Amino acid sequence: MIARRLLQLVDDDPTCHDRHMSSKAQRLIADAVITCRAAVEVHRPGFIDVDADGRVKRSGSLADAPPTEDAVTRMSGLLMPGLINSHAHGPMTLLRGVGDGLPLERWLTEAIWPREGKLAPGDVAAGMLLASVEMLLAGVTASCEMYFADDELLDAVDASGGRVMCTPGVVGVAHLANFYEPTGRLAEIATLHASRHEPEGRLRVGVAPHSAYDLPLAVVDDLAGLARDLDCPLHIHIAETGDEGRDLEEVHGKRTVEVLAERGVLDGHVLAAHGVWLNDAEVELFASHGTHVAHCPKSNLKLGSGVARLHDLITAGVNVGLGTDGVASNDDLDLWQELQLAPLLARGTSGDPTRITAEQALLMATRRGAEAIGMPDTGTLTPGSWADIIRVDLSQPAFTPIITDDDLVDRLVFAGGSRYVTDTWVAGQRVVEAGVSTMVDTETALADAQARAERLAAAV
Repeated sequence: MIARRLLQLVDDDPTCHDRHMSSKAQRLIADAVITCRAAVEVHRPGFIDVDADGRVKRSGSLADAPPTEDAVTRMSGLLMPGLINSHAHGPMTLLRGVGDGLPLERWLTEAIWPREGKLAPGDVAAGMLLASVEMLLAGVTASCEMYFADDELLDAVDASGGRVMCTPGVVGVAHLANFYEPTGRLAEIATLHASRHEPEGRLRVGVAPHSAYDLPLAVVDDLAGLARDLDCPLHIHIAETGDEGRDLEEVHGKRTVEVLAERGVLDGHVLAAHGVWLNDAEVELFASHGTHVAHCPKSNLKLGSGVARLHDLITAGVNVGLGTDGVASNDDLDLWQELQLAPLLARGTSGDPTRITAEQALLMATRRGAEAIGMPDTGTLTPGSWADIIRVDLSQPAFTPIITDDDLVDRLVFAGGSRYVTDTWVAGQRVVEAGVSTMVDTETALADAQARAERLAAAV
């Protein structure tokens, strides 16, 4: 098996970068704490105990908190798990809004890929640093990224203090010519996983064939095999538009998901981005294979791709997270907008206001999103999980009145937003304080991204 041979090539130097940020044992106390364990638990007031390794020791109602000798910080507002962006192309901040008004195929071939072909060293790092800061300021503590120049991407997230599942993208026009050679993309991904993947850390590595319509099925098969061998997520676009799989389906006489299932592509941990145009049988195939879906409602709307069958997916037992997609088709990385759009679209398209509750939506943005991207140790404040925490200012008019715990969850989903996030912790380390990054000179990052974006625009 090709994947096995690649693993043998990199096993001789299995360097693992353990880059945990320094933390301290501490107790955080707030007016409210939401844990997002099996359900959305609300504690008013609440506490979170964080150990010196940056993990949650315990959390819950302040009345149940045992005595502690750790440093205690009391604050107003709400503490909750950081949000999880389950599908993004962060470095595309340099292409924000490019190609607006074009359908997906033309958007890729006419607007996006020509500019990406002009990327120079340092561009991906600059774009990803801006993206990571943007997400952390919005309370998004982890993302699943599909892109290129993977070391640059990982270094940028490391510098920002964020958490990432980096899934190196494989695109036909860029990677097929030497795909199976020792210096090709397949070997490159295996080497990256061996050298940069931190199973217990902030930087992790998966595998990402762009799509079954862009790559030969044999290449998708080998990438899926590599992901299974590495025990990491396979991140792939599936059924984003209604006609993207037309050529493949004409050849095989079957729908794309059925073809992939029969070839074993869905047998591992698979994260399917978008999943808008799935029929009943494909929804059931996803459910039976344990395939996860990254639901990206805003990008799907902006590109005119349609509205995913969110209620049907969840009812069938498919785990669904929320994603922004890239900012070229969003145009931001504010997952709070997806958090609102997901239930609103499900209700509006069905005429049923009971579909997708506020609690379901919040879990998709936290714990379920973390499970989807292969990081079940975040997205929740369960003991043992990483202390990836955000503070939400509840003193604003949008959160008044709050009478019951259900009111708080409802306000978060339907009236909340990134503008109310004031502080962000990753692994117990405060990386955003009072709305300012503690890790990155944001002004310099903005200027660098602006200059590089101008160069790319002029080069096309």
